[in-house]
Amino acid sequence: MWRDEHGKALSDYSRPSVAVDVALLAVVSGGLAVLLHRPDSGYAAGRWCLPGTFVHENELLAAAALRAVRDKAGVEGANPRQLRVFDALGRDERGRVMSVAHVDLVHTPVVGDRAALVSVSGDGVRPPGRRRGLPFDHDEIVAAALDWARAAHRRSPDPAGLLEDTCTLLELQRLHAAVVGSPLVKDTFRRIMLPHLEPTGLERVGTVGRPAALYRVSGRP
Repeated sequence: MWRDEHGKALSDYSRPSVAVDVALLAVVSGGLAVLLHRPDSGYAAGRWCLPGTFVHENELLAAAALRAVRDKAGVEGANPRQLRVFDALGRDERGRVMSVAHVDLVHTPVVGDRAALVSVSGDGVRPPGRRRGLPFDHDEIVAAALDWARAAHRRSPDPAGLLEDTCTLLELQRLHAAVVGSPLVKDTFRRIMLPHLEPTGLERVGTVGRPAALYRVSGRP
């Protein structure tokens, strides 16, 4: 058995528990929403919170994140990626628990019976039927997830691939405004995004007004 310079094995050291919490974001009704679930048993019974779980001994973090959204909220097809570690000493009343938060931005998912997509206002979310925020430090995780999504949409067009293969500049601007959470200046937005777009030579027809040119994100299959 391996021992360190003090003669101690790994089992001689106390260790925090490791959990994952997933902030799954979606664009709903022109704004961002986050997936919450309300467990009917266990420590957080009856409280809306992010889907999360403790990591099993022989389990990868990515697998635990997928298991959390599938088993806790009934969502399939997400691809959560690591956001950051939340390790405040008092974040969990049950003991020392570190959470590796994960995030994804997806098409509106089908959710389970005890789950809901809850609209985000500003940098926070108010669970259904509650005046206060989320338990643990889930409000901080949601805020960090929003920062991640908004930063990505300031740099490049539709980074999560939520639109069709081709889109108009107006459709793209509406998506980005929904993620950023505020109106965008048309000329500034187009000046930033056009270098990352390829014109298709086609137009969107059948809508009110003049036909609009269709673009494809450069480098996207």
